[in-house]
Amino acid sequence: MLGERVLLRELQLKDAGTLLELEEANREFFPLFTGTRREDFYTLEGQRNRIGDHLRKKSRDEAYFFGIFHPSSGDLIGTITLMEVLRGALQSCFIGYMLDRVYNGQGRMSEAVRLMVAYAFGPLGLHRIEAGVMPHNAGSIRVLEKAGFVREGLARKNVNINGQWQDHLVFAALNPNGEGPN
Repeated sequence: MLGERVLLRELQLKDAGTLLELEEANREFFPLFTGTRREDFYTLEGQRNRIGDHLRKKSRDEAYFFGIFHPSSGDLIGTITLMEVLRGALQSCFIGYMLDRVYNGQGRMSEAVRLMVAYAFGPLGLHRIEAGVMPHNAGSIRVLEKAGFVREGLARKNVNINGQWQDHLVFAALNPNGEGPN
């Protein structure tokens, strides 16, 4: 999926090295929002396992893991994931994303989220996408609002980040084209 500022492409095992480089470059930044990671996460094998796990989940229609690439240089600058895909009566999922801190504030993540929402509501036929964001993460709140997400409430102490249970604002976007498949 190509936008003006980003290119989204599903991550493959061959991307493990560049994914590791992205994680290493943001080793102090990403855990502020994602929590503590084990040391083996920061290895080539750890990233291969991560991608492999997502590929298995995709084969079961449970998750979709994309890299966010700079459209001109081809550099991997972030990730965006549709996870916990539920079918049946719900037709929903959660979205999560991370962007190299060097590229924050340039509108790239807003565009990536809009592209991923279009993918979820189009080819995947989902009805609802949820997102959780820490109340102090103003940048991520703006990203969600720009992509059409609406604040629905507060989930108290629901995510453990670096040993502390953190509140998260709950946002959701609904498919404007109907109810999804029956």
